[in-house]
Amino acid sequence: MRRIVLIAITVVLTVFALAACEKSEEQFVNLIEGTYVGIITNSEGLKGQGAGETIGDASAEITKIRKGTIEVHLYNVELDTTFMLNVYEHQDSVQVCFTGDYFENMYGHKMGQGHISGGMMNDIQNDETEWMHHLNDEHENNDEHFGVFNMLNHTFGYRFISIEGGISTYLKFEGKKE
Repeated sequence: MRRIVLIAITVVLTVFALAACEKSEEQFVNLIEGTYVGIITNSEGLKGQGAGETIGDASAEITKIRKGTIEVHLYNVELDTTFMLNVYEHQDSVQVCFTGDYFENMYGHKMGQGHISGGMMNDIQNDETEWMHHLNDEHENNDEHFGVFNMLNHTFGYRFISIEGGISTYLKFEGKKE
């Protein structure tokens, strides 16, 4: 009888633990969904961290598309663009990276080629965050990334290139969740 009670307790605790893990994996994506209101500025190249001339007010609408992928609709009076990004939890932030062909064009290989065992996020080890795991499996040290959600400040920042009439302009969006 005692053995049956111990087995029952173990099963119940396992179910709760699995439900808690599943909830925490997607919880951060649910927290970043919404509208971020801010400004777009010129920046000094994509690596430039300093804010340049303010272009104007802007908004970014963030929508979950599927597990680990969001759609970003970034717009103001002069700009209207929509793109998808993969998202990765990392401590007090959610980091973003390109998806599909954009990933391949930027980094020179398809997403998932770094996963020898094929499990994508199923092989996280040694207290890696999702972001650390993504970097270790998919990127080289000098690979650049362009955006981040700060979970403490409820902000979203993203750097990108706008090409108009053959002229490239480096822009930076900074917004706070409404």
